[in-house]
Amino acid sequence: MVDKEEITVAEAGRRGGQSTLERQGAEFFRKIGRKGGQRTAELYRDLLSEFARRGGRPRRPALEEDTGEELPEKKEGTRSASGNSSPV
Repeated sequence: MVDKEEITVAEAGRRGGQSTLERQGAEFFRKIGRKGGQRTAELYRDLLSEFARRGGRPRRPALEEDTGEELPEKKEGTRSASGNSSPV
């Protein structure tokens, strides 16, 4: 039985994109990008116009603003995602 190499989702996407580029060429990506931009403009023209009028896209609300609740405090000794914070 052949052992399969484990890869991340990001790496799988990168490989798939590279393979598509080799098969279809760069013009394919330009074409689908243009189509996607046109479709987004069709669907959200009013919303994008409103953003432009207000000076840009609004920031996402923080979780506590969205739900009206505060986030629970971190437990002492928990580590951050980067893994280089120490307990206080």
